[in-house]
Amino acid sequence: MKILFIGDIVGNPGRAATTQFLQAHQDKYDFIVANGENAAGGKGLTFEIVDQLLASGVSAITTGNHVWDNKEIFNFIETTPQLIRPANYPTEVTGRGVTIVSSDDGQTQLGVINLAGQLFMNSYTNPFHALDAILPEIKAVTPYILLDFHAEATSEKIAMGWHADGRVSAVVGTHTHVPTADARVLPQGTAYITDVGMTGPYDSVIGVRTDLVLERFLTMMPSRFTVAKDNVKLCGAEIELDDATGMAVNIVPLQHQY
Repeated sequence: MKILFIGDIVGNPGRAATTQFLQAHQDKYDFIVANGENAAGGKGLTFEIVDQLLASGVSAITTGNHVWDNKEIFNFIETTPQLIRPANYPTEVTGRGVTIVSSDDGQTQLGVINLAGQLFMNSYTNPFHALDAILPEIKAVTPYILLDFHAEATSEKIAMGWHADGRVSAVVGTHTHVPTADARVLPQGTAYITDVGMTGPYDSVIGVRTDLVLERFLTMMPSRFTVAKDNVKLCGAEIELDDATGMAVNIVPLQHQY
């Protein structure tokens, strides 16, 4: 089995790169998962954008700390099972933190988990305990499980990789928008990368126009951030799983220039 994970899609440039890439390469993958929390102008999601991503071939959409930034999401997150938010929100929060999606032929299922880190982030519940509680239910359905760990601290992400090793197929890090060079298969068979990077404009400060960010750093005055436009890349990871065990055979970082 081959899975494509697409890193944080930022604004219209990221959406365009995702659509173009999938038009040419969708058939190479059994499942395509994308983090979409920055897809609407850099913050949040709209129904139209979710519909566009699903229509382009994305199987499941993960999010993170910006999931609620566009209030329109409250109108459709409950009725869109392919769209998930961090599972370690309090239980009464709308939406779901886990989804199970089927391949086009209906013969294979992939469990997708979204968790958020606690270090330098919002006050989420413990993601390590959350994973322990979630896994038995998913493993009863499928051995193929991908975890998007949306976290700031490298140490917390690496710790999650070791905590999940041998229990999920892959742990992919998101949130920092900067691709890391540590993709590997851990000893018990879990593919891991600290951050897959963003899908969006790299002549920027993590997707935002550099002049606006520099103004804030230099003056400490608030400024409205706008998505940059230049040097657009699709970044992510290709993950190959053993069909019999669900464990990873390989993980390869992906960067495609537009």
